[in-house]
Amino acid sequence: MLSALNRAKVIVSQFNTSVTATSNKIATSSIVTARTYTATSTAAMTDTSTYKFNHTMLRVKDPQKSVAFYNHLGMSLVNKFDFPENKFALYFLAFDSPKAASHGKHWTDREGIVELTHNYGTEDDPNYKPHNGNKEPKGFGHLCISVDNIQAACKRIEDAGYRFQKKLTDGRMRHIAFALDPDDYWVEIISQNPVDQTENVTTTDVSTYRENHSMIRIKDPEVSLKFYQDIMGMRLMRTNEAKEAGFNLYFLGYGPPAGDKTANGVNPTAEREGLLELTWNYGTEKEEGKVYHDGNSEPQGFGHICVSVDDLEAACKRLEEKGVSWKKRLTDGRMKNVAFVLDPDGYWIEIIQNERYGKPPGQY
Repeated sequence: MLSALNRAKVIVSQFNTSVTATSNKIATSSIVTARTYTATSTAAMTDTSTYKFNHTMLRVKDPQKSVAFYNHLGMSLVNKFDFPENKFALYFLAFDSPKAASHGKHWTDREGIVELTHNYGTEDDPNYKPHNGNKEPKGFGHLCISVDNIQAACKRIEDAGYRFQKKLTDGRMRHIAFALDPDDYWVEIISQNPVDQTENVTTTDVSTYRENHSMIRIKDPEVSLKFYQDIMGMRLMRTNEAKEAGFNLYFLGYGPPAGDKTANGVNPTAEREGLLELTWNYGTEKEEGKVYHDGNSEPQGFGHICVSVDDLEAACKRLEEKGVSWKKRLTDGRMKNVAFVLDPDGYWIEIIQNERYGKPPGQY
């Protein structure tokens, strides 16, 4: 009998037999829980209200440095999968304190996970550097952490020797900052409390932090919003129009709608986790062809976002009926328990089973 580890995890990089070892690099891999389906499962219904924006995958150079950075932000290693035979490892980090939104849950039943993909040897390669998505070719933008007392939180990050793309005191926007992780991925810092009320507070409690959102740039908001709402089942939580600057931000996610305002006067989604921010720069919808980089062609960096679902086979059947573009169907290749959908801009969306709703026969 297979061990629980071998039963529970498979390698997505093996899904496409036509992919060469060079282009594969194992870097686009993710681990999912194996699941055996019965004939009756194809008729099962899927409920998009149960879906979760599970994780965002980033390739990293040195996992020790990257894990230490996210640990410093208060995230914990909730899962690690090591595959020495294929020379890569995956690290899943999330906020997991008793005050965290997903404390103690199975990794597939969470939102706001950061998956770090490390291909062996990159830490010793002086020429290897993941692409952070904010230099050409652009695409992925940033992760975002919401904190209790933003001034104290930013000072704590800076005191630990980490760099900033934008400090609170830079520019006109004094309510947000952007820290840089060891691979120069941007990590936005926003406040859960009014900034003017936390200015003189010197303490910060990392157990209250949230992995609030992940940002990607989009070409056409009408097309992308329709895709993420009608097809992926997300809800539009908030829209931020910056007309003078020439862009709009759209925040989507699963779960209950966001209110118009909160008791503490900050944005109504600041205490949420697992949101998707779509950034539209005015005029891109008029450009010909593909505008943004998906992160999986060279130069590589960001890999995918992931949605966990109640019934993987039923969810994929629904997506097929919706006419989605596939990177990998469940029936493609040898791996029958993971799928990848392409969004309108070509970003990869991994679809996995949320184990809260069932495990394969022979429970482990």
